[in-house]
Amino acid sequence: MADAWIDGRAVALRAAAGEAAKLLKASRLPVVAGLGTDVDGARAAIGLAAQIGGVIDHSHSRTLLRDLDVARESGMMVTTPDEAGLHADTLLMVGPGLEAAWPELDALLRRRPAPEVANGFRRRIFRLCPGSKAQQSDEITLGRGQKDLPGLLAALRAAVAGRPCRKLREQAAIARLATELRAARFGVAVWSAAELDALMIEMLCGLVDDLNETTRFSGLPLPAGDNAAGVLEICGWMSGFPMRTGFTRGSPEHDPWRFEAGRLVESGEADCVLWISAYRSAGPDWARNLPTIALTGAEAKFRRRPRVHIAVGMPGIDHDATEQFAPTGTLVRRLAKRASRAISVAHAIGEIASALASDGTQPC
Repeated sequence: MADAWIDGRAVALRAAAGEAAKLLKASRLPVVAGLGTDVDGARAAIGLAAQIGGVIDHSHSRTLLRDLDVARESGMMVTTPDEAGLHADTLLMVGPGLEAAWPELDALLRRRPAPEVANGFRRRIFRLCPGSKAQQSDEITLGRGQKDLPGLLAALRAAVAGRPCRKLREQAAIARLATELRAARFGVAVWSAAELDALMIEMLCGLVDDLNETTRFSGLPLPAGDNAAGVLEICGWMSGFPMRTGFTRGSPEHDPWRFEAGRLVESGEADCVLWISAYRSAGPDWARNLPTIALTGAEAKFRRRPRVHIAVGMPGIDHDATEQFAPTGTLVRRLAKRASRAISVAHAIGEIASALASDGTQPC
């Protein structure tokens, strides 16, 4: 028997799946949210949303869509963490929260270069407005608070291009940094879209483009958590759109405002939520109470108890999983580190889909 509950009462998996199916059938606008799952789980969740005329949204959609908006509106030249760690001789770290966004970042910065570039290699690290992060001895920092970042980025881009700009107290330091960036053999600008808005990201990508006029430079947007980049790929495969896509009129429609899960819940438009969080045992953070089906770890804490809770395992830990591998920017297969009896998100959704199909009725 899998760990499953209805209104806090332990039940068999089949009973929980049947109750979840009843909630989804009765819903006018179900939302499949969180989406913290592996490839198989994402495929099952998106397929279910299409079947029931629902909406899909990831908990990190806001961060992902900032980078995606810039990429599709003005273009973005990017590399992978592995490539940056092996070959970049210049790193421009932009904004605060980089280590929080990706804890493995420090190991990347200190990584030994590839053998073919190791002779005479010296990696230079520059930080723009890192916030409260303590400066390392081998780093050069310019600016402190995030509020300074737009002005510094604009001045730096002007300096790289040889254009005049208004005088700043950091003018001399900006000019030196521009010279250092132009001298890079392979430079990489690193940022987290969780901390920068789309306009700052667009300005930074424009700086990367400018530097490529005379040298080799690329960007490295840090990955959001909960396999967000992997789920983004699955959304593209299955619907042609990123997350925040609805199947409410039979075919997929993408609208970042209209199909934001939190807005739909708080406005009362959504009347049922299937919440998925397999990487973190976390519940949704919205205040409004509505029927919720939760696929999370058994120890998850909720502001309000879900109507149905099915415990699922962590991808790559409790069960084998395919997911985005940040260092190479590709999908990889991970074997379970400590396989357990906890079921996968795909398994749980499969049970719900079977219950939906079993009585032959169509969802609203």
